[in-house]
Amino acid sequence: MTRIPSPAIAGLAGLLLLGSLAGCANSQSGSSYGRSSTRQEMTVRQGVVESVRKVTIEGGNTPVGTVAGAAIGGMAGSNVGGGRGSTVGAILGAVAGGMAGSALEEKISKKDGVEITVKLDNGNLVAIVQEADEEFHPGERVRILSGNGSSRVSH
Repeated sequence: MTRIPSPAIAGLAGLLLLGSLAGCANSQSGSSYGRSSTRQEMTVRQGVVESVRKVTIEGGNTPVGTVAGAAIGGMAGSNVGGGRGSTVGAILGAVAGGMAGSALEEKISKKDGVEITVKLDNGNLVAIVQEADEEFHPGERVRILSGNGSSRVSH
């Protein structure tokens, strides 16, 4: 029976971590709807875009990245030395891996966004931040859809 080297296992686990983190990111796009938003009534208001500003939507930080990173770091660190050195290596690897996994998750899930300020037909001004998957320009007529505590801008 062929034994797979531990560094190869840690590398494979790292790839699985990246894939799972990318799959956890929720879309903040104006074109994306969560399953719970379907078949829900939304209020529609109309207006004109006053301004558009590029922003960054911060990445998420769930326990998934930290736990997965700690597991990978602990496995990798346990290969250092033998006996007590292996235990210390596993602990240090788990701590470092947890910190790295958390930072990686936040970086992977960070997105480019836009802050769209709209002057509604009733004269009120509103600003909405969403992913930058659609272009908006000052002077354009747009719709604002609101429901379930969130709003989005669309053409």
